[in-house]
Amino acid sequence: MRTSLIALLAGATVATPHEAAPNVAVAAVQVPAPPPARISKLPPFAAQLAQGAQLTDGSAWQGPTGPQAWTLLAAARPDARQATRWSYALGLIGEGRGADALGVLETMRADDNDLALVTQFQLAMGAALTLIGRDDQAVESLSGPDLTANAEACAWRLRALAHANLAKQAAREINCAIPVINARAPFDRRPFMSAAAKAAIDIGQPGPALAWLKLFGDNEPEANLLRGRALLAMGETAGGLLRLARAEESGDPGVQAGARLAKIETGLATHRIPPADAFKQLDALRYVWRGGPTEEQALRLQFRIASEAHDLRGSLRTGATLLRYFKLGDDGGSMLAELQARLSAALLPESGVSLPDAAGLYWDYKELAPSGAEGDALAFRLAGRLQAASLYARAAELLQYQLTQRREDVAQGPLSVKVAALHILAGRPDRALAALHDTEQPDYTDQMRWDRKRVEAVALHQLGRDGAAMAALDQVPDAAAVRAEIHWRSKDWGAFVTESEAMLPAPKGLGEPGQAAVLRQAVALAMLGREDKLQALRARYGAIFKTLPSARAFDLLTRKVETIDPAALGEAMGAIPEASPAGAIGDLLDASAT
Repeated sequence: MRTSLIALLAGATVATPHEAAPNVAVAAVQVPAPPPARISKLPPFAAQLAQGAQLTDGSAWQGPTGPQAWTLLAAARPDARQATRWSYALGLIGEGRGADALGVLETMRADDNDLALVTQFQLAMGAALTLIGRDDQAVESLSGPDLTANAEACAWRLRALAHANLAKQAAREINCAIPVINARAPFDRRPFMSAAAKAAIDIGQPGPALAWLKLFGDNEPEANLLRGRALLAMGETAGGLLRLARAEESGDPGVQAGARLAKIETGLATHRIPPADAFKQLDALRYVWRGGPTEEQALRLQFRIASEAHDLRGSLRTGATLLRYFKLGDDGGSMLAELQARLSAALLPESGVSLPDAAGLYWDYKELAPSGAEGDALAFRLAGRLQAASLYARAAELLQYQLTQRREDVAQGPLSVKVAALHILAGRPDRALAALHDTEQPDYTDQMRWDRKRVEAVALHQLGRDGAAMAALDQVPDAAAVRAEIHWRSKDWGAFVTESEAMLPAPKGLGEPGQAAVLRQAVALAMLGREDKLQALRARYGAIFKTLPSARAFDLLTRKVETIDPAALGEAMGAIPEASPAGAIGDLLDASAT
């Protein structure tokens, strides 16, 4: 009977026909629930492996694979299963089957966590990870203290670092790795020699690279790509371009992309290709080839071209892509600082960048904005400019990002009020409610909660939910003015009179908000036919209104109800000052109603 590799690795026992249970009656029993986590039944193997032979050169990667390995795994007793797995993993690495080897090693580690502490196991894991291109993890696994001077570990580190485009670090491994690379058979030596040649070319030492590439045939595309780059670095332009053309002619898509990139670099360096044309050619290259060292180098070249041409959008676009998708090492910090400075300068009013373009730049590259107080000031300044230009929706989106991505805990309180108010001004009260509800938390101060509730009430009113708006204002101090505003706009005259009567200002020093409060009260009383209160209002404020611009409106609105001319009433209501008695919340209601 043939069993699966997974079952064999896990040590499952496969029943044969004669092992079937006899057909007998048994008493009912309770079957216990399976354990929550896997518990290994295998003896510990870490100490045995640590005491075994060290992995010091390419001859270590030997072991049975294929059907032979499956047979050995199926027959292995529990006390020998981990050793059998280990031999299988070594053989898989020797055959270049990194994914399969990694699966075996991870199965071993699941049965014995201490294996992660064993030098041989770390080296094998690093080799398997290198084979499948997980370079960062490979280097980490290969960098234990006992592997620093291990020549075989140096060889695999060299390979992983070169593939990750970390040329300087890779080149530092060459001297350590050369003995075990040279000890390999010519075919097995090739990927390591290729990595060493690439690192040497990248750090400006093409001479040794050409010597190492003699191991490869004259027609091999990847070797010709490296030979072409080395010859160009040595100033042999014609020979180098010929090698690149040969690589592009016969190579796979990755080699072809690398050859095109090298030709563009050479054309730019020799002034055969204008920078603007080179930038476009690099865009076309990136359209057909994404990821890896080729795209990273193409982006770096585009960033340099854009920077030298003072192309703000080009430098932001290429720089942001590099920072988003590539690990730039030591260069990342300086590039980020440069991009932040350019973005901040472009967002200044005096930069010459139009306000819509500035808002677009910030939104497209907001992750480049400085952190902390400097970043907050940048966002708030731009949002203020957008608000002043009545671009409320853009301002709200900008500060929404600050609210959800850059603010935490109670710091969200004041900003949530601002964001919700901008959404209301933009005519999107539903988004205002979402901004408030998504940032709800118990740690806000009382003042923060009250401010949020007032804005929430405005949004609810805009949605036609006046009952909910009144409920939101419950227990909010000084909420009577807001309630009165809502009643005024809803033409609920009775409720308006009840709320506003106690808040009527003193006659002395009556400003525009006070005048509006009195005139609104007169309108509501007239609508209700409350002659007694209307005349009391006229007696209280008549003298002061005679000295004010709104004197005629007051006179018309406080006459006896039966003498009020409807046409004159409309004129008088139009003369009510726009200043809201409810202050900023009233202004928000006024603005959202337009």
